[in-house]
Amino acid sequence: MKKHCIPVFLMVLFCSTFALTAHTQKLQELTLKEDTLQRYADKLINGLDAATRFKSDSLFTKLFVRALKTPQSFNYPFDSLITISKLYAPDNSFRIFTWQLVVNENLTRQHGAIQMNTPDGSLKLYPLIDKSDVTQLLADTTANNKGWIGAVYYKIIETKGTNKNYYTLLGYDENNIRSNRKIIEVLSFDNNEPVFGGRLFSFEEDSAARPAVSRHILEYKKTAGTRLTYDPELQMIIAEHLESETNEPLKKWTYIPDGDYEGFKWKNGRWVHVEKVFNQVTAEGAEPMPQPVKDAMGNTIEDKLKDNVEEEKSPVEDMPVEKKPVPKPKPKAKAPKPPVKH
Repeated sequence: MKKHCIPVFLMVLFCSTFALTAHTQKLQELTLKEDTLQRYADKLINGLDAATRFKSDSLFTKLFVRALKTPQSFNYPFDSLITISKLYAPDNSFRIFTWQLVVNENLTRQHGAIQMNTPDGSLKLYPLIDKSDVTQLLADTTANNKGWIGAVYYKIIETKGTNKNYYTLLGYDENNIRSNRKIIEVLSFDNNEPVFGGRLFSFEEDSAARPAVSRHILEYKKTAGTRLTYDPELQMIIAEHLESETNEPLKKWTYIPDGDYEGFKWKNGRWVHVEKVFNQVTAEGAEPMPQPVKDAMGNTIEDKLKDNVEEEKSPVEDMPVEKKPVPKPKPKAKAPKPPVKH
């Protein structure tokens, strides 16, 4: 038995060394490809003209797919591609890439792909085809990856329904010259195929109930900053509530935040709308009031003024002072007496 131990050990060592060398070579290949991809990824966003952006997007897409075909590429982060959104599912079952292409000042399209985490490290990729410009009911459409409502995703939340996992995506869409959009999108998989949408956004608890929709879209004025995020402590999607600043609710490009927050809470396998997230109300008569320092005649109330002004001490004043004994002055030497003349 002992005679076979050394060959087996050497075989295991050889296989491990070979696998490590192969892995190192793959990393080197991906690093070289990433350097080229980085240049095109920057130009497809920051190119000065549409022709440059289109060409860069086309070249980037082709080279990116080639890079992803490298075995075990799922775990390669592509960190230098800062203009490309890269999100891993919380359960590590897939990752999703998204980016935008500005066609002109009035049209922006999103591109992307879903890469599945396969057991053997081979590539299983679903391209995302933006059909938002030809889809009539954006908020109530269910589609596969070829009928995608485009967005650049920045957050993914995993929830569970009946025998199914749902992946809720928060995304941004630089819609057109007048408005931007933020989108809450739910991704699931049926027979290992991606499905976007589904009537999973319920308004049944609202004061005025309305039908469920397949995705929630916030469209707002181009210059208005609108917050959409997920609070893990509240376990809730939180969004700023929007209202038309011109009282024209049909014109979405006039919508701005009004100071309130709405949200969605996952309940019984769907997102249930919460009309107002923060409901703290100050009791009547308990409003914070300033402390006046003048009376009704405009005269200064000295006592109030003293109460509102705190004494400030110099740091030097607060430092302990070491008292040293004062040395006694030395007695002055007596002047010599003048000699007596005879």
